[in-house]
Amino acid sequence: MGDINGLDLGTFGIYTFDFEHQPPALMRESIQELEERGWRAFWFPEVGGREALTHAAYLLSCTERIHVVNGIAQIWARSARAAYGGGRLLADAYPDRHVLGLGFGGERRPGVQPLAAMREYLDEMDALEAASPAPRVRRVLAAYGPKMLELARDRAAGAHTYHVTVAHTRQAREVLGPDAFLGVEHPVLFETDPEKARAIAREHLHPYLTTPYNVAKFRRLGYSDEEIAGGGSDRIVDDLVFWGDPDTIVERLRGHVEAGADHVAVQVIGVEPGRSAMPHWRALGDALLPPSGA
Repeated sequence: MGDINGLDLGTFGIYTFDFEHQPPALMRESIQELEERGWRAFWFPEVGGREALTHAAYLLSCTERIHVVNGIAQIWARSARAAYGGGRLLADAYPDRHVLGLGFGGERRPGVQPLAAMREYLDEMDALEAASPAPRVRRVLAAYGPKMLELARDRAAGAHTYHVTVAHTRQAREVLGPDAFLGVEHPVLFETDPEKARAIAREHLHPYLTTPYNVAKFRRLGYSDEEIAGGGSDRIVDDLVFWGDPDTIVERLRGHVEAGADHVAVQVIGVEPGRSAMPHWRALGDALLPPSGA
């Protein structure tokens, strides 16, 4: 599990927003410990101002083995030429350790559809790659609906999904077929009190339950408007955030693997501002990674 065209990410990895605001020294210390503990993949987004490819370059320079995955680099934050050039340099400098996750984002362009924008972006990248020698830029696409999943299957190594359910993972695998990579992000919360857990989860989910694009995604997954509104029903909250004791969380994460995910990128939420998620990452590593690593 976890293979992207010969790139073994392991079955489980770490996903975090934390590195968007942490000082470089703490980032270096954290990712080096994750590598030492056997994690094979580290995922991070591009939302807080740090540029995706230089961020990836820094993390790769701090480590020796762990794979660094953009999850995602926003396509409108840079041209396709810039994305290809940066991705190719990382592929050359750190062979088989970088994955360029691409997704719809950056400066908004009214009237442009995500699918058409992504096709155009990939066309330009492919033209550049066709005129250049190896190394190849490994890429995955942020994808939810069937058409974007098909594009990920046909024009990339596979798909990266974010804030989805196990049922969606099963559907995505059907669209992708048996060979394309499917990496699934899922948030977890180490809290056993249902009232506290759901309150923290609702705070985390608020941006996703109140934006039209995400609301449409949840409707497609079978949730009613009543379940999505008002902070989310217990059912949708419990499906989107796995909370409880470590055994419960691990069992639920494995549900994505059983449903067809090659790799699950685990996002720990509920960490107090200024604190590190490392204690939780250690606990997850003890539960999810075999002694020799993922």
